Amino acid sequence: MADAGVISFAGSPIDRADHIRTNEQALGALMNWKARVLGLDGLLPQMGDDGGLVWGTLADVDDKAELVFLGMMNDKAHFAAVPDDGATGPAYAMPRAWQAIQQLSPEDLAIYGGARSLIDWHARHQFCAKCGGKTTPAKGGWQRNCSFDGGCGAQHFPRTDPVTIMLVENDGKLLLGRQPRFPARAFSALAGFVEPGETIEEAVAREVHEEAGLRVHNVEYIATQPWPFPSQLMIGCYSQTDETEITLDVDELEEARWFTRDEVEFAMNNIGNDEGEFNAPPPAAIAHSLLKWWLDKTA
Repeated sequence: MADAGVISFAGSPIDRADHIRTNEQALGALMNWKARVLGLDGLLPQMGDDGGLVWGTLADVDDKAELVFLGMMNDKAHFAAVPDDGATGPAYAMPRAWQAIQQLSPEDLAIYGGARSLIDWHARHQFCAKCGGKTTPAKGGWQRNCSFDGGCGAQHFPRTDPVTIMLVENDGKLLLGRQPRFPARAFSALAGFVEPGETIEEAVAREVHEEAGLRVHNVEYIATQPWPFPSQLMIGCYSQTDETEITLDVDELEEARWFTRDEVEFAMNNIGNDEGEFNAPPPAAIAHSLLKWWLDKTA
């Protein structure tokens, strides 16, 4: 992996302890007064006076709530309760979530991100995709089984959707785009889901050609980021093109432009104001890390 700096939502200190997940007796023995439960308001984190995550005990949880075993930390079992409802919109439409992202420490952000992805999946997968029967948690919450009231017995696992997000360079300039849902003047790296039967390199090439009409080569992997809105793995890449004429897919992008190194550097040094040619992605986004990596690379 190239040095892309600190990646938000990565680096959780929790030991996921798979050997405990699969042992109901061992897991049950850990559900005692020492166990800690992540404080949540639905899918949002409760935050203490110190700006960190709040941890309660099993006594704070509704007896009917499903519990997910996050893992072990400081010799204590850590859990999170599944909310009644899963996510109903994208991250940019959740101002309270964005506020938490900006305030939590890297360690707390990684813990929260993993927990959020997992409990959101549980909240949205209460029924079997095969037969429609009710599912129940298994393996400490890292699996759901369709075994309730005569179900088909299918097993379901938390999903992570791979997404390529890529820089495109031509002769010292970067291609950045803005989607219609982006805030005014906000530009970022192009991105798109990896489709079945594709390599990462093929997905990068296809997405850039679909969205901007450019053919890329020399695709290079830089870094990945877990993104819990709802549960994606952002695969950061760098690519080059010999073409400059942009053919925009107006269904995906509102605008795409070439930016010089000076313009990118100014935007990265002035996040949060309306000066310069564009507003750079916030530090929590892997696009920010990719831009920083490129500036370091071309210094």
